[in-house]
Amino acid sequence: MYNLALTPALRSRADPDAAWDKAIAGAERIAGIEVGDEHERWIEDFRFLIRCVADVPGLTPIGWMTTIMDARQRMVNRLRIMDLHRRHPEIAEEPIRRPVFVVGLPRTATTLAHNILALSPEHRGPKLWEMMYTDVKRDQEVEQKRIKAVRRQFNTTRFAPDFDFIHPVDAEKPEESMFLLPHGLYHVLFHAPMPRYRSWLSDRDPAPDYRYLKAALQVLQYGRPTKRWVLKYPMDLDNMSVIRRVFPDAKFVWTHRDPNTVMGSLCSLADLAQSLFVRRVDRAELGAFALELMTEMVERGRSFRQRHRDSVIDVPYHRLVSAPERYVPELYERLGTRWTLADGEHLTNVMRNPVRDRKHEYTLAAYGLTEAGVEEAFGDYITWNTTLNS
Repeated sequence: MYNLALTPALRSRADPDAAWDKAIAGAERIAGIEVGDEHERWIEDFRFLIRCVADVPGLTPIGWMTTIMDARQRMVNRLRIMDLHRRHPEIAEEPIRRPVFVVGLPRTATTLAHNILALSPEHRGPKLWEMMYTDVKRDQEVEQKRIKAVRRQFNTTRFAPDFDFIHPVDAEKPEESMFLLPHGLYHVLFHAPMPRYRSWLSDRDPAPDYRYLKAALQVLQYGRPTKRWVLKYPMDLDNMSVIRRVFPDAKFVWTHRDPNTVMGSLCSLADLAQSLFVRRVDRAELGAFALELMTEMVERGRSFRQRHRDSVIDVPYHRLVSAPERYVPELYERLGTRWTLADGEHLTNVMRNPVRDRKHEYTLAAYGLTEAGVEEAFGDYITWNTTLNS
């Protein structure tokens, strides 16, 4: 129904450059800030992404419109962030000390680990609405309007009710930093296969994206209590070396779970996401692509871990989920964070929340995968992961 209603909007796909130029002009109006030369690289990078999306076979009107709207929203946010840095140079002096990055394959309890760590009185995780409207402290009325706007925008039940069970989002809770990072593998895994974009990503230095992330955190920290940032984005596993360059004292919390369970769950999530973007999802192609992507990420992560063992804390999924009252205080200690009575109360509240993805059913076979094939692809990581979780 929604795709049918949006079909006329798909016509702008024929000229993606014009569609992006129109979105930029809209961003200028919304932000009330003129686009300057310092945004040229950002604009051209998004222009390339939009061209790649326009070339996707079977692209849906929803897929096209959400791409343009997301790009425009990110442009508005960037204009605001950079303008604040320009008008208040002292923002750039805000120290982002010892940030924690929660990484790991998707569906390995990264969200649980993030929620537990971000609720500490000494920590802070960027909330979804803050990443969509990154700004210095404003009055309560303005912030409430922004929270309501984000709730409306992320009402996924309009298009895919199952999303609320697989990966629920809340405007007022910490979310993945992908909402600040402009580019990444999520576009090809959760939107549509785009070989040109993936190749472009592999040749591109993502350091500017993480410097932008730092600039955004400085804005959110300015004029507010300084706490230790806890960020989460599973696919940061692919860029740990880059993150270390931008945040030299960063710590990584890496969650580990049986890859056979991970791959089935991940493919099911990606299948649902892609079904909004394209008219037909090739499940066998999705399975092969996701397996290739995840094994590459693990290998890069393990390579970094070998060189920086002091920066990486391994978190077994089984221990985190089955015995959090024993394991989480130990995790806090390894991060150099005090465990308090308030932390214990927060942990109880987090673990009390119902498991909302029980309706999330999946099989490897549905995506052309087998346990033997997954085990062969991941190699000795399977054995190491089993030992870690035993």
